[in-house]
Amino acid sequence: MAIMLKQIRKFSDNRKYLWIATLEGVPAITMLTLLGGPFLTGYLLFLGASSRQIGFVLAITTLVNVMQIWMAYLIQKLENRKWAFVIFSALHRILWASTGLIPLFFAKEWWVTIYIILYTLAFLANSAGAVVWTTLISDMVLAPVRGRYFGIRNTILNALGSVVLFIGGQVLDKNPGWDGFRILYIIIGISTVLNIIAFISYPNLPFAKSTESSFLPMMKKPLKDRSFIKAVLFLAGWLFLQSITVPLFSYVMLKILHISYEQVSLITVVQTIVMMMSFYFWGNLNARYGNKQLLFWTLPFIAIACLVWGGLAFLPLLLVLFTAHIFLGIGVGGFNQLAFNFIIGDTPKTERPMFIAMYSAITGFAAFLGPLLGGWIYGKIVVFPIWVQEYGVSLAVGIVLLLALIVGRVILRDNSDAL
Repeated sequence: MAIMLKQIRKFSDNRKYLWIATLEGVPAITMLTLLGGPFLTGYLLFLGASSRQIGFVLAITTLVNVMQIWMAYLIQKLENRKWAFVIFSALHRILWASTGLIPLFFAKEWWVTIYIILYTLAFLANSAGAVVWTTLISDMVLAPVRGRYFGIRNTILNALGSVVLFIGGQVLDKNPGWDGFRILYIIIGISTVLNIIAFISYPNLPFAKSTESSFLPMMKKPLKDRSFIKAVLFLAGWLFLQSITVPLFSYVMLKILHISYEQVSLITVVQTIVMMMSFYFWGNLNARYGNKQLLFWTLPFIAIACLVWGGLAFLPLLLVLFTAHIFLGIGVGGFNQLAFNFIIGDTPKTERPMFIAMYSAITGFAAFLGPLLGGWIYGKIVVFPIWVQEYGVSLAVGIVLLLALIVGRVILRDNSDAL
């Protein structure tokens, strides 16, 4: 009888954790949607940023992931993961949301510089909090239900995100310039407060610590895992190539193709809806096939999303953009979900923080260099024919990504199952 009651309680606790993680995501997706994507690019353009500065901002979020290696070591010393997560995550939200105060307190020539400083500090805090959250959520969500749960959670939250995207685009179109962004930042501020309050409901579960006590031996663990490190290096190379152009899709649409905020937000809404549907699809497949194998099958969709831009040479503008973002939604949605499942599901529990940190650091550095190079390229090709600016870069990157799939098929092979 006692054993049965214990099992019922355990089930009840696990179910409660799933609800906590899902409900916390509601204010989070609201504020992150309005701060990121096309709104981030649009706000930077409003502040007066150049293509290089936009590329740098898009890149910095991944460079700061290098500090996760040190955080993976420090987490071994923590007695309370929950409050470390709450503090770092709250700092990230507050610092990023505070960029909305820039036009109120600083001279215009300082706007972009102050934004970059606040943004960098915000994502340093986010990088530290991400290690803690990933280890915490992997303990909250049991392995047998991870694939389906994250598919359902991501579907729900991205459905909300698509609504927020559409409303945000409408607000900016009807209220150009600072008037529109001021409204968005009021919503962002409210969502930030609610999100921080929701963080406090997370549990502080027991933590399985590393078998190593020193930094260097702990850091060497993932480096000695050949299968893991080969997969990570390939994914880093892929993300470098992809991020030369994909993060700058909004820049091209707003600055070069001169599409309205409403149209860009509608395109992004369609991408988000497709991504939402793909989460459920990839989640169900993940119950049958391995993380690495499915991760590979997300990559062709991203390559095709870049190639489709070449259709601007002979097809209607909006048809091409919607098609490209539909493929991007399928690919990026699956990639993010399966990469996450890979680093929390295919890694040893006691060494998981360092495996997560090593993945984030290596892929993060690669994804940092990509937008920097992309921003530099778009700055240089202003003297080239307009088609090079509109779709030439994306088409070239898509071709290279297709060729990279040959290598990826070997590295991400999962011999346990076959699609």
